[in-house]
Amino acid sequence: MVGEGGLGHVGQDGAAEPRNLTRYGDASLQARTYRSGRVLLAGDAAHVHFPWGGQGLNTGMEDAFNLGWKLAAQVKGRAPDGLLDTYHAERHPVAARVLWNVRAQNALADPDPRMDPLRELFAELMRFDEVNSYLSGMISGVDTVYDVGVRGAGWMAPDLTLTTDRGTVTLVELLRKARPLFLDLDGRDDLVKIVGSRADVVAGEAESPFDALLIRPDGYVAWTSEAGDETLPGALGRVLGRDQSVDSPSW
Repeated sequence: MVGEGGLGHVGQDGAAEPRNLTRYGDASLQARTYRSGRVLLAGDAAHVHFPWGGQGLNTGMEDAFNLGWKLAAQVKGRAPDGLLDTYHAERHPVAARVLWNVRAQNALADPDPRMDPLRELFAELMRFDEVNSYLSGMISGVDTVYDVGVRGAGWMAPDLTLTTDRGTVTLVELLRKARPLFLDLDGRDDLVKIVGSRADVVAGEAESPFDALLIRPDGYVAWTSEAGDETLPGALGRVLGRDQSVDSPSW
């Protein structure tokens, strides 16, 4: 395959003097483990597959975001026990699912006429909004949910627009510091006292069904008020490296 922008000169006899050439195959491979002691794998070093939908790029970037804040916490001595091990636990299943759906797309692209009924069935199913929503969420990766130890959490936070006493700000802007973020959306001073200064605390209003959210540096929700106030200290411990009871008002 000739990579994009790789043609040097095209004449009557076809391409000549290419600037670069790119080729790829349909290998579908994944590392058995993403961590072995001080060695950690991410991106193409951890998983390779046919490049349908650019999923390798999205998956590799999510690997880096997931690992980055955990590695920084480990280097600074702030990581809770086992934090680095959660990198493999969270990201390995995601890439395995990518490889699974890529293999399915390869099957659909097989020109063998025996695949025609499968393509026709799939085309019919894609007329349903629910199917399109499921497939787009899977291929884009926005439907990824981690097991963070809190009921109803583990999903990627949407880019909320918050109205604060300092003006309007988006969640993406607040996460640029790459620190844990606690959003107080209902004036929950009792919860803010529990969080203390270990996470950035922002008070404001936004279109959200929750009173408060604890968001990890990679943008995934570690806790929601729906899980109950008593579960917040444990969530803080898993993100910040220290657990404590609700009765303790500050760090």
